[in-house]
Amino acid sequence: MDIYCLDDFKVEFEKLNSKKSYNTIESDLIEYFFDKSVQELSSGTRLNNSDDTPYIKKRIRGSGGFRCYFLLIIKNESLYLLFVHPKTGSKGSENITDDSKAYLYKKVLECIKSEDLYKLTLDKTQTKINFVKVVSVES
Repeated sequence: MDIYCLDDFKVEFEKLNSKKSYNTIESDLIEYFFDKSVQELSSGTRLNNSDDTPYIKKRIRGSGGFRCYFLLIIKNESLYLLFVHPKTGSKGSENITDDSKAYLYKKVLECIKSEDLYKLTLDKTQTKINFVKVVSVES
């Protein structure tokens, strides 16, 4: 499974990861998203009705953890992380608005087309996420 993200996700992740109260975000994301099957990643609340490209809202690490929004493209075995936010704490919020969900969905489709994405890989220790800017074939 290839894992990509929008710039929105990367920016929010870096903000949260720099705060002591959210220091589990990196390990939580690694544990949930890396080395998982399509079936394991398909759980969560579906925000669209697609079986081939489900848009999913998923709570990570229980009620005090994080909420992740992602698009799963099953035929390409690709996962696109759109946004993450904590459920509690100073930056915590219950949910993002329906308008925000729609905006992120449209944005990810545009970014996939234009290859304006980051590919996520793990470092040698498998404990740190590397964000590698995708370079378009046309560039």
